[in-house]
Amino acid sequence: MHRPYGIGFFRIFRDGTIDMRHVISVLVENKVGVLARITGLISGRGFNIDSLAVGETENPDLSRITIVVRGDDAILEQVRKQINKLIDVIKITDFTNEEFVERDLMLLKINCPIGKRGEIIEIVNIFRGKIVDVGLRDLVIEIAGIEDKIEAMLALLRPYGIKELVRTGSIAITRGAR
Repeated sequence: MHRPYGIGFFRIFRDGTIDMRHVISVLVENKVGVLARITGLISGRGFNIDSLAVGETENPDLSRITIVVRGDDAILEQVRKQINKLIDVIKITDFTNEEFVERDLMLLKINCPIGKRGEIIEIVNIFRGKIVDVGLRDLVIEIAGIEDKIEAMLALLRPYGIKELVRTGSIAITRGAR
């Protein structure tokens, strides 16, 4: 079994293989079955999808699929070429060598023990999160940011007891003029 070490955009395994993190944006026609064909193609090549987000664009006839996968550059290039051949695919952008902005969103319902509300609010504020619902014994927190930021806040809040957690996949957009 591979044991990775390192963090960020790539992991180096003890056997010397490199596992690159790729953020890919696929602009597609907003039609039934397009997502299934794309994800099937990726999983058929042996890639696990770490993150997946889909939504309409500024044009309601188009959707943007943001996919985060890890793997070898050469194999991923073949996957990109295969996806590009699909009839409903308009454009593929691999952000690996681009400057881009990336964000995830998390909603978290956490226990709020008596006397601990101030501590929890302080942690949320430090990470620029928002408290979006307050109950007698729990809080619902929203945070948006890069994956590392979300993971760091989550680590600090875990000791209070997480009741429920939901996350989006990553979404990304290039920086500057293109």
